[in-house]
Amino acid sequence: MRSGSSYHIVIADDYGYFDCVSRGILDASHNGIVTATGIFANSIHFNDHVDRLIGEDKLDPGVHLNLTDQAPLTESMSRSLSRWAGLFPDKYSLVKALLTGTITIETVAQEWRAQIERCLGKKLKIHFLNSHEHIHMLPPLFKLVQSLADEYHIPNIRLPTPEQSPHFSIGTLIRNGSLKTLSLLNRRSLKVPAPRFLGMGESGRLSISYLKSTLPQLRSGEVYELMCHPGYYDPNEIIRPNLLDYHDWQREFDTLTSPEVHEMLLSHNIRLIGYRHVTVQAGKFTVRKEEL
Repeated sequence: MRSGSSYHIVIADDYGYFDCVSRGILDASHNGIVTATGIFANSIHFNDHVDRLIGEDKLDPGVHLNLTDQAPLTESMSRSLSRWAGLFPDKYSLVKALLTGTITIETVAQEWRAQIERCLGKKLKIHFLNSHEHIHMLPPLFKLVQSLADEYHIPNIRLPTPEQSPHFSIGTLIRNGSLKTLSLLNRRSLKVPAPRFLGMGESGRLSISYLKSTLPQLRSGEVYELMCHPGYYDPNEIIRPNLLDYHDWQREFDTLTSPEVHEMLLSHNIRLIGYRHVTVQAGKFTVRKEEL
């Protein structure tokens, strides 16, 4: 066992996406290692699902900003999406619309403010911002997210970084190359440090084998964010087959609630924390003294 601890914030994305996903995230917090979750604020299930978070003191909420799935909250964004029947398009069409000015940064700002304010309206303490499909990593949107974080006093922003994936594909190579470039560009303008990022290599299919190979390499004293997507799979709810190309919700749930994972954390001296446990001192993440 190492002499010093490393610290793990385990963030489940997509809370509110589907009922089975939200239930799985809550159970992965109660019975597993999940310590935070990003809320899908434009979800049609929003009110019911977010009400379940009230009183979940061990699960830090954040906003999972969205531009690529379901319908927007604002009229201005809906008008900009007329060619897609008022619904968000896929990420490639979204990027093209931003580059051509079909969707403006101000329209995005209005939409993302509405998503943040919808969560704040539930009296939730919002600890972080990230985004669906990492769309906020586009430099103009990353700058906007930092501005919104300042405006709403939200202390943390996700800075995802690529990892080598065991699932080789041309798409993975393109994603990793693009993400590496964007991460380098955005890190220069990052106002507050971000935790070291984990989970991209098996995004959507987090496994015990990934954790076995990754956890022993963590550095003592460092704070890490592990991205995950746990949930239950219900074919009556999740009817879009393309989602199954990326997500294996049940596998991730089983991984994150496995007794073997708890044993690995103990053996490698890794402590589970939330964003509520950290502060920034001298430009570096520090775990609050009362948590040491």
